[in-house]
Amino acid sequence: MRIAVFSGSFNPIHNGHTQLANHLIMNNIVDEVWLIVSPCNPLKDITNQLDEYIRLDMVIAAISGNNRIKASDIEFSMPIPSYTIDTLNHLSEMFDEHQFVLIIGSDNAIIFDQWKDYDELLKRYEVYVYPRKGYDFSTVKGKYPSMQVLNTPFFDVSSTQIRQMIQNKQDVSDLIHPDVYDYIKENNLYE
Repeated sequence: MRIAVFSGSFNPIHNGHTQLANHLIMNNIVDEVWLIVSPCNPLKDITNQLDEYIRLDMVIAAISGNNRIKASDIEFSMPIPSYTIDTLNHLSEMFDEHQFVLIIGSDNAIIFDQWKDYDELLKRYEVYVYPRKGYDFSTVKGKYPSMQVLNTPFFDVSSTQIRQMIQNKQDVSDLIHPDVYDYIKENNLYE
């Protein structure tokens, strides 16, 4: 099977994440998408980040009923900070019957040379890039010709935006799965 590894903080997971995962499956780019909840991204400020188990619970809620999108806590038992190359290599050893590909946003493609062993990652794994507002992928294509740009709809939503909206008491119910919305409200998250 061909598996897309889609790592993230998912703080919180939103409809853009799940719509992208479904797009990859429906367009036969991959057979499954594994959403890897990252406990500690070395390139992100984790000051406002919820506990990884809470974020995992929200991911599980967002994908319930979809057996081709899986939630993974594999990085919870790996050294911190989480490095994608280590995760991909670990998955490839554990599930050698699968082919793993990496999904990243154009915001990450711009800073890809800051990733641990990024050159090895490009040699060993296919990397697909989805467009994000404000990031021009054409500058990256010259630097990393093996990266492939996904022709996906543009998902104009971010976890940062959702957190800010919740803090400002704005309605986010159309941006996240109803079960995730209920979970956030019941637990007074991001207020």
